[in-house]
Amino acid sequence: MELHHQRLVDVQSEKRLRPAPVVSLVLPCYNEYEVLPETTSRLLKLVGDAIDRGDFAPGSAIYYVDDGSRDGTWDMIREFAHQHTLVSGIKLSRNRGHQNALLCGLMTAPGDVLISLDADLQDDLDAIPRMVQAYREGNEIVFGVRRARTKDTFFKRFTAESYYKLLGFLGVQIIYNHADYRLMSRRAIETLREYEETHLFLRALVLQLGFKSAVVEFERAERFAGESKYPLKKMLGLAWQGITSFTAYPLRMITGVGFIVSLGSLGLAAWALFIRIFTDQALPGWASVVIPTYFLGGVQLLSLGVIGEYLAKVYEASKRRPRFHVERLCGTTFRQEPAQASRVAQEWGVE
Repeated sequence: MELHHQRLVDVQSEKRLRPAPVVSLVLPCYNEYEVLPETTSRLLKLVGDAIDRGDFAPGSAIYYVDDGSRDGTWDMIREFAHQHTLVSGIKLSRNRGHQNALLCGLMTAPGDVLISLDADLQDDLDAIPRMVQAYREGNEIVFGVRRARTKDTFFKRFTAESYYKLLGFLGVQIIYNHADYRLMSRRAIETLREYEETHLFLRALVLQLGFKSAVVEFERAERFAGESKYPLKKMLGLAWQGITSFTAYPLRMITGVGFIVSLGSLGLAAWALFIRIFTDQALPGWASVVIPTYFLGGVQLLSLGVIGEYLAKVYEASKRRPRFHVERLCGTTFRQEPAQASRVAQEWGVE
């Protein structure tokens, strides 16, 4: 009787789950020739096994987005697409950056849910079934979050953690230790399509959608092969993008800085007056001219730079230029019947 009751509870629990979805794995690639064979091998096994178990619905596939690679990345993607029905490729006309390439994959690939991840095998693939399970339990977005940063250098760990704290201080909604490893349902993807951001910072933009979400923790591994495509310069650029795209706090800080500078200028004037009246050490004209000139000049240039950054964003957004151009598609999926696949196939052509 007890066993029968347990089976009944299990069946009822299963009925509350969504059906197994068609899962699309979206991987932006830039000069990933060295790592793609291993990545493809592991993903083919993962997707094939999940379909056999019934966790993924038939039609699930892998979508590589070639972001204008200069090595043989696209040729390798085409070869894999011709060899395996589970692999498809999207080629951008030129390099548009990781965020735009990722957005292109999300906007182009079909599927009930889309999971974005890096091609370098640093994201733990074992987290993917857990993400799909969280979706089946009713979540529209599932964030992959690093459990720890023990494998990072001290500099990288310190700067990354400081950056997340800075974003929180500035009022930017962000998930600590989350990059771009996430699951999004078709509903979330179609809502994201309505956002026409010119300067993309997806890890914060996705939080603006507001759908029910969950977190799946994972351990981040070392890069399997090749070199990192995010050197310090690009990391700083992405960090500044995140700040200026999601908060006007730096502009408001200028008012505070102006107030502090005014107080400082009054203090310097009082000090110069004291030296002039009560001592014989004053150099005529130096304190009253040089110090305020350099100090106020530096603050003004800094303020103009911050204002100019926001003004440049407004200027670039007003031009409404496309964020990417698709040059070619390849793979069996884009020749099939689903509406999304048919639309992109007719628009861009399929190899």
